[in-house]
Amino acid sequence: MPSTTIKDVAKLAGVDHSTVSRALHGSPLISSETTDRVRQAAVKLGYQPSAAARSLKTRSSRVLGVVVSQIDDPFFGEVLQGVEEAAQSSGYSLFIAASQHDQERQEAIVRAMREHRVDGLIICSTSFDSVQNRQFLDDGIPIVVVNNQSEKDYKYSIYHDDVDGSRQITRHLLELGHRRIAYLGNSLSGRTTLDRLSGVEQELKAAGLEIPPTYVFEVAGGKSEHGFAAIKSLLGLSRRPTALICFNDMLAIGALQGLQQAGFQVPQDISITGFDNIAFSAYTQPPLTTFDQPKRFIGAEAARLILGLLESAEGSLSSQESAIKVLQGRLLLRASTAAPQ
Repeated sequence: MPSTTIKDVAKLAGVDHSTVSRALHGSPLISSETTDRVRQAAVKLGYQPSAAARSLKTRSSRVLGVVVSQIDDPFFGEVLQGVEEAAQSSGYSLFIAASQHDQERQEAIVRAMREHRVDGLIICSTSFDSVQNRQFLDDGIPIVVVNNQSEKDYKYSIYHDDVDGSRQITRHLLELGHRRIAYLGNSLSGRTTLDRLSGVEQELKAAGLEIPPTYVFEVAGGKSEHGFAAIKSLLGLSRRPTALICFNDMLAIGALQGLQQAGFQVPQDISITGFDNIAFSAYTQPPLTTFDQPKRFIGAEAARLILGLLESAEGSLSSQESAIKVLQGRLLLRASTAAPQ
């Protein structure tokens, strides 16, 4: 018995075969009424489009590449959920890879994604060099960057306003009465950690204060063990800070554990804040004051931006205007911050 073809679906739905293809891929050019009629016809006939055949015919794989710095970071887990939801609703699947801030891994990722002919690339909080980026662009593969960490500016970017976020955290601590405020950053995160430190500095300056160099700590990573290790340096200061602003929640969780093991109470002896609002931050003891990035929305916006490029430009990106979106988060006050004693 011959298999059902796209022409069979088109005949039953009363449309042409190109409309069937667009409707099944969620194109906004097709009305919801027509899309529903096409999908009902496809279900009735048991039609399953061949991904391989479609790729050969259209030179499109219907796959988006997504690169994150660390796959085990809860922050990226939520961003990826947003990317996947938006991509899946448009008939795309994901090819996900982690760079681990390693140059050789990045080069291998570039080779693999070019070989698999991804249609577009989303880079999340990691930096590719100009040569690697040019390889994708020369292949006609558009790039959207989330929370760009490199010095290079990208034409299509989604940012969270990290400067504003850390200013709000610092303002909260100042309003509690803190004047000795330290910052724990991640030296591997490039522009992001600099923006968050800049927000701290700007808010302190507005209050007539500054952060001394001895109150700025940098660790080579953003995991809890890095935050735990940093506490030794903080406790070695002759005049300790009364509050510690951490680059992210994972560093803050590690710092919290380190302080508690050293016999300090949070927030009685020192207040701690995080950044990102990962799920764990609400269940520490005490629960962590943090800044809530709209993580899933950031991922969804990145996916919608690249899908829009693919839909409207059909691979020709030169005519597209740049699109840079800056998103806002919100401060979440919990029990890890209090007035200094």
